[in-house]
Amino acid sequence: MRQTRRIAETPPPEECDPRVEALVNDLIGRVADKWTMIVLEVLAQRGELRFTQLFRLVRGVSQKMLTQTLRHMERDGMVTRTVHPVVPPRVEYRLTDLGASLGAAFCGVWIWAEDNLTRVEDARARFDDRQT
Repeated sequence: MRQTRRIAETPPPEECDPRVEALVNDLIGRVADKWTMIVLEVLAQRGELRFTQLFRLVRGVSQKMLTQTLRHMERDGMVTRTVHPVVPPRVEYRLTDLGASLGAAFCGVWIWAEDNLTRVEDARARFDDRQT
């Protein structure tokens, strides 16, 4: 069984596969993008959705940004895009198992935020008070 490595406890292996390192860096950048996280969450909660439904549910996103986000997610294997041959064309998106597992992996960030919200807010307030 593979063991989870804690960042502060164990240095990275000296012979780290550069492809794995590149993928981790790429995914962190992509998932740190708020639109990817929101799309992951919406699709996890709602299942398969048409583009227009996603656009309504992902508040604040432009059509262009949603399209770009979905293309990146599709390329990475996180969502599947199904085009139905009707007039007008109907396009639907759903999470793949890979996308669902990524969402589950980052769920820990939400749990951490819930557990530490007050501590972070207090620290920010103390910092801001010192700056004024």
